[in-house]
Formats: sequence, structure tokens, C-alpha cells
Amino acid sequence: MRTPPPTESNRQPSSHLTKRILVCLDASPRAPLVLALAVEIARRHGARLVLLRVVGLPAHVDQDSVVHAERVLADELVARAVTDLWVLAEQVPSRLFEGIDVHLGAPWDTICREAVMRDCDLVVLGSHPHSLLGRAFGNTASKVVNNCDRPVFFVRTPAIA
Repeated sequence: MRTPPPTESNRQPSSHLTKRILVCLDASPRAPLVLALAVEIARRHGARLVLLRVVGLPAHVDQDSVVHAERVLADELVARAVTDLWVLAEQVPSRLFEGIDVHLGAPWDTICREAVMRDCDLVVLGSHPHSLLGRAFGNTASKVVNNCDRPVFFVRTPAIA
């Protein structure tokens, strides 16, 4: 599910530096906290929000070679993600909301590509504690900050049981 990419004719005129914010929301209970902070940033800067959810595939799985049964499961996960994002979008004032986007793929790579494609001025994503093993191999947040050519704002959220 995707809303049309921005064009010069549908961008809101603004004297602010930050006009479009890509808000990366996972399926964790932390997502509403990340979104609330992104809404506040958008209010202060007169920016609009694009909500993004990436349904991740294991790194060793080639998206193009996913077999039928796995494709059906992936389609179901994407549909659920779309529904979840629309529920979260209800927290965003309409004047700040630009759209939602859901993709299947590697989260860090998709986030970096979408930030460029949608001409976002800022990427907001949650950062939460990971295991020692996860830190050793890197996580989505660190890969985004190391590969994204846009400013990245991390929202450190408390542990939620």
C-alpha cells in the first residue's frame, strides 16, 4: 500500500527546513511513543508525516524467490501492517498527515530508500535495547544511521513488558 510520491505540486509550501518526516514504526508497543514524538516535531516545524512499516524478511531470503506459501504469508503480514498503520495514523492531526507506506524487505535498506524517494527531510525511528548478540551484528537503527543520507532522529523508548 502506498500513497503517491511527492511532486512539486503537492508539497506544502513552508519556510521551514523540515517539510516531510518519515516515521518508521514497527509492530512493538513502543510505536505510539515514537509517533507521538514525531507528531510534536511535525507541529513545531510545520512538517507532514509519512508513516512507514517494513515487514522484514530474513537477510538470506531473496524477496523475488519467495515461494507461493511464503508469499501468501508475506501478503497477510503486509495487510496486517497496513491496518495497524491506519490505526496509528488516527493519532496524527490531518494537517500533519501525508500518508502511509508498507513494504516487504530489509528494514534498514527500505527506510533509507524511502527517505530518498519521498524526499524526506528527517527520519524518525525508535531505538530500543537489544541483546549483546544483536548489538554485535548491528540493528536496524545503527544500519539506518550509517547508510541514510538524511538526518535520523532516534527515540529511545523505555522497556515495555
